[in-house]
Amino acid sequence: MRLFRCQVCGQVLHFENTSCERCGSALGFLPGPATLSALERDGRAWRALAQPEGRFRFCANAGQDACNWLIPARATEALCKSCRHNRTIPDLGAPETLLPWRRWEVAKHRLTYTLLKLGLPMPDRAHDRTGGLAFDILADPPAGGPAVMTGHDEGLITLALAEADDAERERRRTAMGEPYRTLLGHVRHESGHFYWNRLVRDAGRLEPFRALFGDERLDYGAALARHHAEGPPADWQARYVSAYATAHPWEDFAESWAHFLHMVDTLEMAASLEFSVRPRADDSGVLQAEIAFDPYAAPDIGALVDAWVPLTHAVNSLNRCMGAPDLYPFVLSSPAIEKLGFVHDLVRGAKGGACGAARGR
Repeated sequence: MRLFRCQVCGQVLHFENTSCERCGSALGFLPGPATLSALERDGRAWRALAQPEGRFRFCANAGQDACNWLIPARATEALCKSCRHNRTIPDLGAPETLLPWRRWEVAKHRLTYTLLKLGLPMPDRAHDRTGGLAFDILADPPAGGPAVMTGHDEGLITLALAEADDAERERRRTAMGEPYRTLLGHVRHESGHFYWNRLVRDAGRLEPFRALFGDERLDYGAALARHHAEGPPADWQARYVSAYATAHPWEDFAESWAHFLHMVDTLEMAASLEFSVRPRADDSGVLQAEIAFDPYAAPDIGALVDAWVPLTHAVNSLNRCMGAPDLYPFVLSSPAIEKLGFVHDLVRGAKGGACGAARGR
């Protein structure tokens, strides 16, 4: 993610802004050029100052204050490139569902931004009825029923509405022994399962995958049960990006995928801020970096890691000064970096895939 700039007054803008704090201009996100634009009324439509040749209208979910994305004024779809992947949303007539749904939408829109920037294919259920990317955002059933669990099944990602509550997410994080658990982390992880299907299984890359991550034919249910009962191996940090990655090769890939998305998104913001790290105490230069490049165009994983390690060391050091937990509670070993490199190469190979239109709310 990066910072944006109001085309009317020059005010710094953030991705989710819907109006400029300085001049009051309405704002909308244009997924084509991936930019936030100030808007001017043009009859029943809007003219975007960042792309004045077209006319636009807001996604239908803007009416619920859940989306600020634009679609062409003459488009037949009512929903934007992110919202049209929703298959199911909670009952918005219940006041306790609207806010948590909006929180999931923030995470999902940030995921979509990154996937579009990476040029990854995003077919929906209208174009791929059995494997297209779709989201069910579900509330728990009435008392006594089983709680909804976030997960993935052949392109369908289920998001537990309850996890949008900070207290409930912290409870689950503690129960699972995870140092990091966020809504954005969830959608990135689950998208990894979707792209494993498309870029590994369906693209004939199982053998190189198995050489790095292991054999995915290992019984998944038994592997998860063993992980929850016994926890990760003591030396997991020497080979995996996270403790949960040790559960099964599918989870190892999804965790590595999510981590790659964490990296490119955070490094884009660091570049937007013209961030540089040059500790005076570091004579070796290991913790020095000037982040002045586009992470989406990085030629290899090494270019990302060389900037990532100093950046995460810096933000962790700042958090500790405030008595807060490390913002980045991970250590990247050589095997973990090799897995991230596999993900990076998959993404570069898939870049330019068409993003299908979709339906849904």
